[in-house]
Amino acid sequence: MTQPLTPSATSFAAAACFSRSGFHGASMAEISKAAGMSAGHIYNYFDSKDAIIAAFVEEETERVSALLRDLAQRDDPLQAIVDDAEEHVREFIAPEYWLLPTEIFAEASRNPKIAQVLQDADRRSRTGLRAIVKAGRERHGLAADEHTLDGRIEAVIALFHGVSVRALHHPELNQAALVDGMRIGLKALLLS
Repeated sequence: MTQPLTPSATSFAAAACFSRSGFHGASMAEISKAAGMSAGHIYNYFDSKDAIIAAFVEEETERVSALLRDLAQRDDPLQAIVDDAEEHVREFIAPEYWLLPTEIFAEASRNPKIAQVLQDADRRSRTGLRAIVKAGRERHGLAADEHTLDGRIEAVIALFHGVSVRALHHPELNQAALVDGMRIGLKALLLS
């Protein structure tokens, strides 16, 4: 059974091409071949490679929003973040997870249009996480002022982003030890 010719099928093909060849190395011809459609047909969905990247960023933002909605429903969302560290570390160290985001981050460092898309997505995700952390810290009777929240949320996000970089630099890292370290860090940032 062939995949339908849709924007998501095109995104899937583009993700594979970008992960394999890099953003600039992957041509629209390569993407169209992987998607099983003409380059002209791809332009019905996306007007450029920048638009494809923006779609990836939006898909990831929607995924994070769903995770945040689920997290907000947990009995103790802050403890849940700590408890779920192993699951998230496994995800963040898998190359199939970090290859494409790494390409997007690199492109954002050179391309102001992509940087703006990424910054907007980050703002939306960060705002959702902030609301959960604020409510959780208040529930635990912990400081939840703007300064405290901003610093701790940025540090939590930096921890998770850093996991992928560590996996790139040190592929044989001790995953169990990393999970233990993440739990210690997350507990200190969120629950103290």
